Amino acid sequence: FMTADRLMVLRAQVHLKVLSTVASTQADQDVTNRESYSSRKSRNASSSPKISIDFELTQEAYKSKDNLELLRSLVVFKLCSYDLLVDKNKELMDISKFLLGKKAFEQFMKLTFYGQFVAGEDHKSIKSLIQKNRAFGVGSVLDYSVEEDLTQEDAVTKEMDSCVSATEKEGMSKEKQYKAHQQFGDRRGGVTGARTYFYSDEAKCDQHMETFLKCIKASGGSSVDGFSAIKMTALGRPQFLLQFSEVLVKWRRFFSFLAAQQGRDGMEALEQRLELQPLQVYRTHRVGETIDRLDWNSLIDDRIKISDLLVVPNLETGQLEPLLNKFTEEEEKQMKRMLQRLDVLANHAEEHSVRLMVDAEQTYFQPAISTLTVEMQRIYNRGKPVIFNTYQCYLKEAYDIVTMDVELSRREGWFFGAKLVRGAYMYQERSRAEEIGYEDPINPDYETTNIMYHKCLDYILDEIGLNRNANVMVASHNEDTVKHTLRRMNELGLTPTENKVYFGQLLGMCDQISFPLGQAGFPVYKYVPYGPVNEVIPYLSRRAQENRGFMKGSQRERELLWKELKRRLASGQVFYRPSPELGL
Repeated sequence: FMTADRLMVLRAQVHLKVLSTVASTQADQDVTNRESYSSRKSRNASSSPKISIDFELTQEAYKSKDNLELLRSLVVFKLCSYDLLVDKNKELMDISKFLLGKKAFEQFMKLTFYGQFVAGEDHKSIKSLIQKNRAFGVGSVLDYSVEEDLTQEDAVTKEMDSCVSATEKEGMSKEKQYKAHQQFGDRRGGVTGARTYFYSDEAKCDQHMETFLKCIKASGGSSVDGFSAIKMTALGRPQFLLQFSEVLVKWRRFFSFLAAQQGRDGMEALEQRLELQPLQVYRTHRVGETIDRLDWNSLIDDRIKISDLLVVPNLETGQLEPLLNKFTEEEEKQMKRMLQRLDVLANHAEEHSVRLMVDAEQTYFQPAISTLTVEMQRIYNRGKPVIFNTYQCYLKEAYDIVTMDVELSRREGWFFGAKLVRGAYMYQERSRAEEIGYEDPINPDYETTNIMYHKCLDYILDEIGLNRNANVMVASHNEDTVKHTLRRMNELGLTPTENKVYFGQLLGMCDQISFPLGQAGFPVYKYVPYGPVNEVIPYLSRRAQENRGFMKGSQRERELLWKELKRRLASGQVFYRPSPELGL
């Protein structure tokens, strides 16, 4: 008599035995496709008009801004370049609030930092800015930026309570990287610009979901091609993401072990992981029934326990073993609710024709976040790209993850949607890896990350050039990366009107890149934070601290702003007012 666990491993080994044939066939097909693609690329490149954008033309770059907005940008960028002001920004804001009073302080913030980086307090107040940007060719990704102003002690307590199972309080042997550690319980430290959520209770998660639903609705109402962004850690207990990530990593090691046994690497190893993916959860659920694959419908089904999915292979015995002995009934419900909230958001985005971007987070959560996002893509990206995954190119494994997900989308016939970022958690990730004692997951330096970013981008652009269903947002403030993308689009014969390649920057930053792109017809979007002044202050405070390096390096942007302001004053445009007719 053979157990289901042992059957799974034997079936995996059978799959491996036929991989060489599959890999060979796929490789032949890829060669054929690439040859066809090369000839098609030459034809497209020669027939498509070449687009060149001059990011030095300040009159075009800033025609959406009045003189006071230019002056505000100059002042704010200059202030953010002073270390003393940045280091003490929270204390200075507290003193200002005490001296000025709440009302005057809020008005001061709206005229300076808040006005530069935040769109407004609510959906109604941000509408005019969204419409103005749209008139000048720039769309919006709404981002509700309210954060709890927690003490470090409270943040650590919340994190430890929400990342450890009640059955695990006494401590179990787990992999260091995927275990909650008290010294890194406050996830806000060493993070560049990313908003941080801490789990309070299920009611708070429901509130976050409602906020995201409002963002999706507002994005759908403001344009026909809107984006909205979400974070999975806002939607439930992070314990599930932590433990599911550990399961996925152990399965990947199992695949590598089997590949090594068969002497496979490269494309054949990739083939193996794709072939074995349906077997990851081949475990008896009820008598006479099995879960045939880790799919989205299984994940959100109330009849299937999450704990039945959190199983890992034992390389010595070939048996599947539970990651934890058991979960409490309430923990099962909490983990299921997180997934169901995700499903509600994906449905809502599809109904309102809004593309939903799932933000990347820390590496100890990211395997779960990325896998769950791909599972949503397999459901919702059949007819058009609705769900977008985020890929952090400062990770050493970024290219491998991108290529595998593209290959999966190609095989299964759904739209691949990606947002490429460099990454927001570098300092925290490096410190955590060194302190706890596991390999640093981050590329060694900025230049290596740039190379990785362009490598991933080129792969996706080539996939788009093959006329397959791929889409990418180039989320970057780096002018060289933007120019590289435009150059590659010209080489591939890709035009802006195809809406396959998007660009993204933060509100209040790099307008000299965003607006010329938009006015040239490229799909470009600003991440638009919003929320009440006092509730957004934690976000603004960290924005100033974490972007000090960027602000110090914004000398060129300040030069362009000053050049345009002087041009207007010299030409008598003292009271210049942007007009929508000047836009596109």
